[in-house]
Amino acid sequence: MAFSEKTEASSVGVTPAARQRLDEVADQLVEDWRLFSEDALSQAEVAAAVADVAARIVAGGAGQDGPVSPLNRRVLALLRRRLIEQGDGIDADDLVGLMRLIEQTAVSFDPRWSERFQDRMTGPSGLDLIVEVAHDLRSPLTSILFLAETMLHGRSGPLTPLQERQLGLVYSAAFGLNAIASDVIELVRGGDRLVGREQQPFSIAEVLESVRDIVLPIAEEKGLELRFEGPATDHRLGHPGAINRVLLNLTTNALKFTAEGYVEVRIAEVGGDIVECSVRDTGRGVPAAAMPTLFEPFRRRQQAGDYAFSGSGLGLSICRKLVEAMGAELKVSTIQGEGTCFSFRLVLPEASGTDLIG
Repeated sequence: MAFSEKTEASSVGVTPAARQRLDEVADQLVEDWRLFSEDALSQAEVAAAVADVAARIVAGGAGQDGPVSPLNRRVLALLRRRLIEQGDGIDADDLVGLMRLIEQTAVSFDPRWSERFQDRMTGPSGLDLIVEVAHDLRSPLTSILFLAETMLHGRSGPLTPLQERQLGLVYSAAFGLNAIASDVIELVRGGDRLVGREQQPFSIAEVLESVRDIVLPIAEEKGLELRFEGPATDHRLGHPGAINRVLLNLTTNALKFTAEGYVEVRIAEVGGDIVECSVRDTGRGVPAAAMPTLFEPFRRRQQAGDYAFSGSGLGLSICRKLVEAMGAELKVSTIQGEGTCFSFRLVLPEASGTDLIG
């Protein structure tokens, strides 16, 4: 059976190929009607629900008023899943269009969803919900980063220059989303957690190498030079996790706002056990109007293109909290059209042989 004739001319941005693919997947669900045994008693009942849901999707979420049955909700969820799983049988643009219409249909199933979401957000479990969503985002994004990096390193076979650039874009986008999710979780938890309150021995070179490995695909995609420099005394006592997080956020920020030139990450001895950590770029600089709220989370852009770490401004806020938790102050100097430098000074004693063995 096919459902195209049931939707007639009510399609909202659905190409004939996409509509055909939707019908094929819908037919599969009817054939597998026993999947819905908990909610339906017969294949005819499943067929009616599938026809209704498919028609609503093609109509852009429009349909009859009134409550939506659990059966229709399950049909919509399975249609979404199978369309994604069988994505090879449909053009990418058509698939994106269908996914958009499916989300519109899901919203139409529950017109009061946003009200209930707001109620939960303002209730005692609101912060827990934010953390749950951020965690759910990080898992698939981490997988995307791993796979993109694996392919960029040629472990899945040779790539053409175009494929390398496209994977670089995929990596950059996934990394940015992953960073935002991590920043949300960190902010909810206070934004100043360190990896243990006691200092531990670590290698500055390893911290710098870790940051470099993560941001290198982003720099290469933009054609920017990366410079890293560490102190003569490499093994120190400190909080490597927090230092890594701050330098990573600042370096990503610098790459985002630098169109040409370089980004330099430097940890230098300034006397005794004190080192200065800095991230310098040759970007456009921070506008004077943005300086007063630069470290505030959830700040608003005055206009499109204004300087901000992200749409929410979380990154720099968390950097400042982590730096302050280590007993230092995050400073910024900037010159319009020439670049920006973020820096902070830490007391990082040299690690003894006993510390390294322990």
